[in-house]
Amino acid sequence: MNCPSRTDEPLQYDGLNQNPSGLAADLTTRQDLNGIVNTRTDQDISTIPNDSKSEQHACSIGMEGQPLDKETPGPDDTANSRLAYPSEGKHRKSQAFLGNLSTIPGATGRVLLKYGRFIGPGFMVAVAYIDPGNYSTDVAAGAAKRFRLLFIVLMSNIFAIVLQSLAIRLGTITGRNLAENCRAHLPKWLNIILYILGEAAIIATDIAEVIGSAIALNLLLKIPLVAGCAITLVDVLVILLFYNPNGNLRQLRLFEIFVMALVLGVVICFCIELSLLTGVSVGEVFRGYLPSSAVVQGDGIYLSCGILGATVMPHSLYLGSGIVQSRLRHFDIQAGNTSPRTLEKSVYRPSLSAIRSCLSYSIAEVAISLFTFALFVNSSILIVAGASLSSNSAAESADLFGIHSLLAKTIAPAAGTIFALALLLSGTSAGIVCTIAGQMLSEGALNWTIAPWLRRLLTRSISITPSIIIAGAVGKDGLSDALNASQVALSVCLPFVSAPLIYFTCRNRYMKAGIHSGTDTEDVDDENDHDEPVKMRNHWILSSLALVIWLVIVIMNVALLVLVGMGKA
Repeated sequence: MNCPSRTDEPLQYDGLNQNPSGLAADLTTRQDLNGIVNTRTDQDISTIPNDSKSEQHACSIGMEGQPLDKETPGPDDTANSRLAYPSEGKHRKSQAFLGNLSTIPGATGRVLLKYGRFIGPGFMVAVAYIDPGNYSTDVAAGAAKRFRLLFIVLMSNIFAIVLQSLAIRLGTITGRNLAENCRAHLPKWLNIILYILGEAAIIATDIAEVIGSAIALNLLLKIPLVAGCAITLVDVLVILLFYNPNGNLRQLRLFEIFVMALVLGVVICFCIELSLLTGVSVGEVFRGYLPSSAVVQGDGIYLSCGILGATVMPHSLYLGSGIVQSRLRHFDIQAGNTSPRTLEKSVYRPSLSAIRSCLSYSIAEVAISLFTFALFVNSSILIVAGASLSSNSAAESADLFGIHSLLAKTIAPAAGTIFALALLLSGTSAGIVCTIAGQMLSEGALNWTIAPWLRRLLTRSISITPSIIIAGAVGKDGLSDALNASQVALSVCLPFVSAPLIYFTCRNRYMKAGIHSGTDTEDVDDENDHDEPVKMRNHWILSSLALVIWLVIVIMNVALLVLVGMGKA
């Protein structure tokens, strides 16, 4: 951009003081012009690229030193006097600072408004933590230990928030989801092993969603179990026709709102369930969130491992690392850092400005969603079961069919119906996001090139087939056993899936961001300092916390396998 020259302008003197004008050509530099224009317009230029800030603001001054904006003061006003009278400029800066303090409520509103644009992915991730597997484990824990295992629910939720934050950091900074990073940075044989374990976890999760939805349809509408399993294939595939992670953000937001509605439906169901309870002390419930000996007494370890395995889901790590990238693309397109046509031809890498704008909001949105909705639903399941079933010896060994019957008898007929409705909403929403996670895993780890709808069909069919066979061969008892077995499989796969996530996010070799989008950070040109990749690995405190969580998960899974081997399952 060529700016108008002012070298031919004669020196102008103002009055008897013979002081040159603040905008005299011989005394004015481009830096001075930048400062003047910035103070006049009082605008935030933090989002303007560095290489265009000077040209843009220097050129906003006319040939004769007059502003291009009619509302901007002229060269002889107090704005120019800052150059001749520095003390007055400092005074005005202090006044501007005090004036900015009064705009804090407005700034808070802007932050909340921006946060609102990020709401969506957190709900989709939270769905993974309220699936039918949670119903089975939380009901069993509440029936056996009343409220004393709420501590495990809280601990599992904190574990989930930390791991999901790592997944979001990985996907945001690298521009790749967990499966894509495994394929890019790990040996081929190790990537294949991790893919098989991840696929096993997703199949086990999807089996739980299919079984839960089929049971709910049977309880609500008396639909046969085999037909219920088949229906889950149709509804998820129809819904997923409207999901395109690389498409228009508005269309993706509509899909996220639909999933949010399902989650809120589950929350409303359990609000009603809690309102039907009687004789429950609030103090007793809150004491359940404190550590107690019930965790290690009797079958407490087994129940705790079941809650952990059902809460911290492996497939949610793939989902969380990939689902946040649509907002990064939208930011870079809006900022002019890339274009849709460029994204189709090259591998997308988020710009540093996109990362800094989106990362904290994405983490906050997921953490809030998990700590409110997911924690509330899991706690509610356990509280309802503990309050209504802990005194019933038959409840400890009851499956979802038996729990529905017991709730209808001990609380009210409506309680059983609401429980079944919540189970249906959870199974449907969890099936949707599980299928999306399966697509991310297959695309990222194997780089499939077939059509998305066919990938979804294959992924869903692999999960539904065993459920249909079990439902047709052994009926209700077989479905319940398959549901419990799926949670054991998830618990075993979790340490293997989470290990590479922690490894990647702790290394600057992988966690670095280039200045320009569309550029692989490993191939960034380092000729200029401002183009040097920014290293963004985890802080050592976060890395240490993630490692401790991983060790706890491993220890609890070893204990679970020992208990299963001893016949405790």
